[in-house]
Amino acid sequence: MGLRIEGQWAWYRRYWRANLYSSGLQPVLFLGAMGLGFGSQVKAGSIPDGITYLQYIAPALLVSGVIATAVNESGHPVLSGFKWKRDYVAISATPITPEQLFGGQLLWIVIRLAVSAGIYGVAALFFGAWTGPGVLLALPLAVLIGAACAAPVMAFAATTRGEGHAFVALNRFVVLPMTLFAGTFFPVDRLPAVVQPLVWLSPVWHGNELVRGVTLDGLAPLPALGHALFLLAMLVAGVYVGRRRFRRRLVI
Repeated sequence: MGLRIEGQWAWYRRYWRANLYSSGLQPVLFLGAMGLGFGSQVKAGSIPDGITYLQYIAPALLVSGVIATAVNESGHPVLSGFKWKRDYVAISATPITPEQLFGGQLLWIVIRLAVSAGIYGVAALFFGAWTGPGVLLALPLAVLIGAACAAPVMAFAATTRGEGHAFVALNRFVVLPMTLFAGTFFPVDRLPAVVQPLVWLSPVWHGNELVRGVTLDGLAPLPALGHALFLLAMLVAGVYVGRRRFRRRLVI
């Protein structure tokens, strides 16, 4: 796994500027636009008392940002390793096993998520978005949420044989609706009751509730445990399936 991370770092240190905007600065700019711009028009009573709209959406934008980065980093780049660059095929000819390759790639994505979350966390501090030290727990939780989404997408990428159009559909019809309707910009109880159970199946909602709870001190231990277990189950299932898919595709 260490060799895979070293190889990724050798590439990233040459192209980090191209990734800085999408993974670090874009969520911060969005926070300013939505929290300060749009937030100034939000009526009192639309969000819990005692906090501003900026403070309400800041934790959720942290979650949506790491999930977007996780899905992007575990989609086309992973498919490229199998199909276009074929570096996975070259690596599989060495003593490195497909399972180790999967683990190294996932660990690299986790490092990317940690950097992105850290940039956002520090920048949002200057906006006055954090209400207390709970953000120190929110950042590693956000990385866990991103990893829980990255592992299943990596498993899906290992089974993809086309040109990657499925990842465009994934972002358009899964990630974007989850971001819009899973409690990022307004409470879920504002949605029709009939669709609320669908939101409960979304990792974005579980992530929003968990990170918003620790930053705003509004989450009881039992619900927090439920959200964490849901995300851990996603991560474990994604790792299990992903390791098997990598081996199936690389071992002839």
